[in-house]
Amino acid sequence: MEGVTTAQTSHLPFLKGHGTENDFVIVPDPDGVIDLPAPLVARLCDRRAGIGGDGLLRVVRSAAHPEARHLAGEAEWFMDYRNADGSVAEMCGNGVRVFARYLQHAGHAGSGEFAVATRGGVKRVHLAKPGTGSAEGDVTVSMGRALLPAEGVTVTVGGRSWPARNVNMGNPHAVAFVEELAHAGELTAAPAFEPAAVYPDGVNVEFVVDRGERHVAMRVHERGSGETRSCGTGACAVAVAAARRDGADPAATGVPVAYTVDLPGGRLVITERPDGEIEMTGPAVIVAEGRIAPALLDG
Repeated sequence: MEGVTTAQTSHLPFLKGHGTENDFVIVPDPDGVIDLPAPLVARLCDRRAGIGGDGLLRVVRSAAHPEARHLAGEAEWFMDYRNADGSVAEMCGNGVRVFARYLQHAGHAGSGEFAVATRGGVKRVHLAKPGTGSAEGDVTVSMGRALLPAEGVTVTVGGRSWPARNVNMGNPHAVAFVEELAHAGELTAAPAFEPAAVYPDGVNVEFVVDRGERHVAMRVHERGSGETRSCGTGACAVAVAAARRDGADPAATGVPVAYTVDLPGGRLVITERPDGEIEMTGPAVIVAEGRIAPALLDG
């Protein structure tokens, strides 16, 4: 189908949610009948003329989506994630937490553990009971294992350059440790990096400073979205890069390593386990729901 059908334009529902202020437009589409072309996603995510968001989460049953049908036996629901410019992305850590919160809000899931399918694989989610960690309960996501390709890059902003660690969390990251977060500049444009061949499809770039023992703070430029208030996969990449920099490797020692990661929008706790599995814990909140005006859908 091209775009949203006429019958849908008068009643297409949406919700708005955020995880550590990384915010998303949520479009429920359990049967996979709504097509959201990139220009429409960009309009919905526009902060002045649309609903506003760092990205869009389309909620589809795995069995109803061609990219997720093979995962339907493992996870009932598929997170069809789009960046704010409408481009398709493999994964979004904060998005998974908000996606899980929506499933709870809609009555599709309760407290406890379940699975969510993403383009970056199946992610295990645990919804804490209300009052545990936050008013609605924190959400923990098993983010999979980090890949650490040997090829690194040099990141440059405003005449300053830093070596950056290459970390892949189902999507690509370049992690640079800096003296001050302000050195990253305004991050209105994607930071330059060399050699370009390391990330042919672009990269999420994290700038990191130390705050204490196993405690860091970061800013991030997300490809397709610009600087955001938070990035879950980015926080995981930062924790892994910091652990290796600090000489910690749970696979070698058999001891889990946890880092507190402060982002402009809040705080996440990232734990890397001896089997390589990385867990991200933090809040996720639904803040509004309504219906999208036909004029916005029609452009």
